[in-house]
Amino acid sequence: MLSDIEQSRLAISKATDPKKKSRLGQFFTPATIARFMAELFTPNSHSHCRLLDPGAGIGSLCDAFLNRWISGDLKFKNVHLDAFEIDPFLQPYLMQTLGKYENISGFSMHIDISDFIITASEGISGNLFVKPLPSYTHAILNPPYKKIRSDSKHRSALRRAGIETVNLYSAFLALSLSLLKPQGQLVAIVPRSFCNGPYYRRFRKFLLTQAAIKQIHLFLSRSKAFKDDDVLQENIIIHLEKNGEKRPIKISTSTDDHFYDLTSQNYPVEKIVLPDDTEQFIHIPTASAVASIAQGKNISWTLSDLKINISTGPVVDFRVKEHLRKMPGPDAVPLLYPAHFNSQGSEWPKPDIKKPNAIQRNNETEKWLLPNDFYCVVRRFSSKEEKRRVMANVVNPADFPEMTLLGFENHLNVFHANKQGLPKTLAYGLMVFLNSTALDEYFRTFNGHTQVNATDLKQIKYPSRDVLMALGEWALNQLELTQKTIDEKLAAAG
Repeated sequence: MLSDIEQSRLAISKATDPKKKSRLGQFFTPATIARFMAELFTPNSHSHCRLLDPGAGIGSLCDAFLNRWISGDLKFKNVHLDAFEIDPFLQPYLMQTLGKYENISGFSMHIDISDFIITASEGISGNLFVKPLPSYTHAILNPPYKKIRSDSKHRSALRRAGIETVNLYSAFLALSLSLLKPQGQLVAIVPRSFCNGPYYRRFRKFLLTQAAIKQIHLFLSRSKAFKDDDVLQENIIIHLEKNGEKRPIKISTSTDDHFYDLTSQNYPVEKIVLPDDTEQFIHIPTASAVASIAQGKNISWTLSDLKINISTGPVVDFRVKEHLRKMPGPDAVPLLYPAHFNSQGSEWPKPDIKKPNAIQRNNETEKWLLPNDFYCVVRRFSSKEEKRRVMANVVNPADFPEMTLLGFENHLNVFHANKQGLPKTLAYGLMVFLNSTALDEYFRTFNGHTQVNATDLKQIKYPSRDVLMALGEWALNQLELTQKTIDEKLAAAG
């Protein structure tokens, strides 16, 4: 039988306008996830617990934590809870959830209806007109997920507190971590998008400087952790310890929030955050094939070692609308989009696509054009339904006869040699390597969303130039390239 709080969660989730959910970035935590998160806290030296729930909703997370305390599993003499909830509609539900603990000896609480980001940021930044929040021994949170505009009051307040980040969830995480006492613990369920990419670089540095990662739990299904809210997002649960010692990190996985197939394994810290990685990507290893890429001695070259460059396509179409052409003409050159590529290669022009097929060549556009030559390209975006994250193709100059220049639209990543083409076999070798299952699975250890950035592709280690060219020579002699033949060839080459 469902608990009262779980019945409330399901009813509220179903009744809440999706536009409101989107506006507030508001998704409620299922009871099974709340219990799992509460179980991650480990007993420590704190005899008095000061608990923070900065986006309490209807109280699912703090309820799970308090249940574990009163069961005797956490040996606190007393617990004080500060629960923040800005939504007036949810506040009565929160009060109802926490009301059952009011008569528990040693328990006290405060429900704060102010904006957590503003309140916490102003206190941390030393605003003399704002009473700072106390330090906490524990924090448990399912923060809102929504981008923060660069000109918003939240972004300004965060900057005053010394925090630079682009999403509400990472802001909640950074502020909560700042408010923890040394050896304080934080458990949060968040999207894993912060694990890679340039937008979260400062946030990753902040997090890894402030705390030690104790555990990361990954839900293998994109759709089931918050299935009642129709959330298609790759979520993780992360357990942090403020100023904690860097010890092996537990990586656990389950398909969904039932945890029936829970598995876990400990990894050295340097396997999760590579020591020589200036971007400090956070890797979450989950598949046996990952090891062949991450640990392979023959896959240890950077793009810089290989004298290969990678850039996003320089043509941003909405900025050059007046120069775009539906079809090629005497004064225009090919403009390549992801839609021009398929498993067989490139198809240009395509009269039936909505995008233009060409861009006018003139003094203004020529700086964005590259010589018609061999390149390897990777789509920057894949759909949620596609099995592969990384999808590579080769640009063959023979497909664009009598053309001297090419345009690459911004939704493509382009491998080139200092704005010139690549040797034919090298371009094909890159394509083979990037289309392997092992590479795709390795890529997923640090990339949890559908975007493939040039920065991500720079972080990957590659086979040597000789091996890549041998792979390219092999590919050019195949009647058909399949996933099976690519994977078998890469395994043999490695």
